[in-house]
Order: sequence, then structure tokens, then C-alpha cells
Amino acid sequence: MDKSALLKPRLAERDVEVPGVGTVRVRSLSRAEALSLKGKEMSAGKMERTLLALAMVNPALTEDEVKQWQDAAPAGELNAVQDAILELSGMKKEAAKSDLAGDAE
Repeated sequence: MDKSALLKPRLAERDVEVPGVGTVRVRSLSRAEALSLKGKEMSAGKMERTLLALAMVNPALTEDEVKQWQDAAPAGELNAVQDAILELSGMKKEAAKSDLAGDAE
């Protein structure tokens, strides 16, 4: 076993089409990032902002910029992006049981 291979980041990425806008690139959360979100008391909207700010690759967005996107977008527009991040992170089933899959506030 090569320890450096174990410690090297291996975060999967994917392009996601945002209809009428273009394509964004997202990545999976690291284990540390996923654990930092687990069990946190926050609204679904805040959780979505945090998740997207962590995982957006292109364009990279801050939580404030994700909030601006939430304010400008139709209700379901961010769902495909959020779903791709959760799927890449291996959190899809877990999210179905938590606020991660909830509607934005």
C-alpha cells in the first residue's frame, strides 16, 4: 500500500446542465466536509447554500453567491445540481432521510 495514494485527494467531478443557463461543474464532498455538515442545525436553504459553496468547481461560488442564485432561480433549478453533489458524495440515500434533500428556505 502506497500511503501517499491513500492521502491524495480523489474527489469525483461532474458537469450538470442548468436549463436555460448553461453547464456547471461540481465535485463530491470530502469525508471531512460531509461530516462537518452531519447533524448541523440549519434551515434547508442554509444547508443548500453550504453544500453548493463547498462543491461548486466551475463557477466556484460563495454562500452569498449561492443565495443570490437561490433568489433568482425557479424553485427546482438547483435540485439537479444538489442531487449530483449528493450522488457523487455517496450521500443520496442519507440525504433522502435528512434536510439535505429538503426544499430551500
